[in-house]
Amino acid sequence: MSDYSATSGRDVHTVYFPHATPPAEVDVLIVGAGPVGLAAAIELTARGVLVAVVDQARTATLIRAGAMGHTPRVVEHFRRWGVLQQIRDEWTFPPEWNRGIRLVTSLVGHELLPTETPSFSGRGSGRHSSEEALRRPQSALQQVFLEHLERHSVSVSGGWRLTALRQDGGADGGGIDGGGIDGGGIEAELDEGDHAATRTVRARYVIGADGGSSSVRRLAGIERDGEYATEKRLRLIVRTGDISDRVGPAPSGTNIVFNNRASGFLAAVSTREWRVYAGPYPLDYEPTDAELVEVAQAAFGFDVDLEIASATTFYQATRIARTFRSDRVLLAGDAAHVRTPGGNLGEGFGDVVNLGWKLAAVLAGRAPEALLDSYDQERRPHNWRVGDFALARAQRSQLALADIRRIGVPDDDDLTADAVRRRAQIADRLAADRVNASGVTFDERYDASTVLWYEEGQLESEPGWRPDRYDDDPRPGHRAPDGVIDPYGGTLYDRIGSNFALLVLSADRSVEAEFIRAAAERGVPFTVVHLDDPQVRELYGAENVLVRPDQHVAWRGAELPNGGAAAVLDLILGAALITVA
Repeated sequence: MSDYSATSGRDVHTVYFPHATPPAEVDVLIVGAGPVGLAAAIELTARGVLVAVVDQARTATLIRAGAMGHTPRVVEHFRRWGVLQQIRDEWTFPPEWNRGIRLVTSLVGHELLPTETPSFSGRGSGRHSSEEALRRPQSALQQVFLEHLERHSVSVSGGWRLTALRQDGGADGGGIDGGGIDGGGIEAELDEGDHAATRTVRARYVIGADGGSSSVRRLAGIERDGEYATEKRLRLIVRTGDISDRVGPAPSGTNIVFNNRASGFLAAVSTREWRVYAGPYPLDYEPTDAELVEVAQAAFGFDVDLEIASATTFYQATRIARTFRSDRVLLAGDAAHVRTPGGNLGEGFGDVVNLGWKLAAVLAGRAPEALLDSYDQERRPHNWRVGDFALARAQRSQLALADIRRIGVPDDDDLTADAVRRRAQIADRLAADRVNASGVTFDERYDASTVLWYEEGQLESEPGWRPDRYDDDPRPGHRAPDGVIDPYGGTLYDRIGSNFALLVLSADRSVEAEFIRAAAERGVPFTVVHLDDPQVRELYGAENVLVRPDQHVAWRGAELPNGGAAAVLDLILGAALITVA
């Protein structure tokens, strides 16, 4: 069976960026057409912001795609953006190969711990989200995002390299030249490279979503904190022939391998290509192709002809920008934070969702520029928490692997009593180290923000962030608990949409009336949701709950504070941060 027939004729291997000239002037120029940059364009376009995207590459390829797994929280964003079904349809290997993440001695070897598998007759969703996790390579996301942006006439241009940034007179050094742009803004100098053409794009703001080696970050003079790795690892893509005679027509598509020669992911990216991890290696060591093929064959567990299609270096380290905002420059995704692999793309989408409504409000004149400072206040501490967890988890995994190899992983064909005993020991060791990362997935709490109306004593009394625990929490700064609110599958997030929303959970509508009036005076798009379910009232713990456009609780209460709804909205929009000299 060819890849062509397996994907119904779709080319899943190459994503082509449009070959076009960027516009001369936009509200926001996004540098980087990876998933985060394209997602930023979707988020901002939906809010009426004129954007353009540029990238120095002309294509993105499946064999260079990084992220594969997407948490339920990320899928919630896909649903709101209106691209979820298209992403589901853009599979690069048959979805029935997905059987959860199996812990195995090899692809054809022994399963070390049981894996929860999907049920044909029912969903297995956790109680915190209406969505399931999803596995699609990031190149598939890029394809869907590009098609969505094309339908909305958004400019995306491949082959353009950023060479300089010039801010208006308010810029202060840091690698960005002052230039005095009329009306305030920033100029980006672009070079097409192949045709030696240049282009100047004027924008109100620039978003750097151009990866770990971000040109935007460098030109803005933003340094990073964190330690460098002391060793390196390789993410390989290997090509096989038809191996269905050994693995069957629907093999497990996602596996973590533990044996004496290979460890880490063995995951399908297409019907003929698999991701395999190799290493660690010293920073200055370059393994031969023969060494890498040997590691990959050990992961498969049988003698298979393999071709190395790509090898990408990655590191177990955390490097985070010292600020996510410098005047008119904003960083998102890997440009702002890189860490040990495992979910970093999801944090990039979280950046976009946090930033999008704030930037749109500033551009529309509904909020002062000071609101943008809260993007850094909220997202940078969260990314440090997740980055520290990811590094600690990787270090624990290395200790577990060392223990497993001390026990000794039996050959797959060894069925002796001693082999059975050692596999049981290995299973016990893995079970002892298994971590429920629900806090990483859902607990995006913002507990150091100047634009949230915290409750008295809240920050001193609420439990600390934990990567392995999450309870639905309706307090300000936390993700608003979601759930199905009608018998036809509509969720609370569907009802909220992309605006501010007031959840009215009692018969008293006085608070509602004040918020409607205050929002109208400020030109703030506003939704009111009436729910009389006592379980929802008990969960949220208040009669009225104000939810921000990024689905975080901003305020809750039975009565308005001094200053009323106007004071609440002014604080949340950053207007309360402006003082009169």
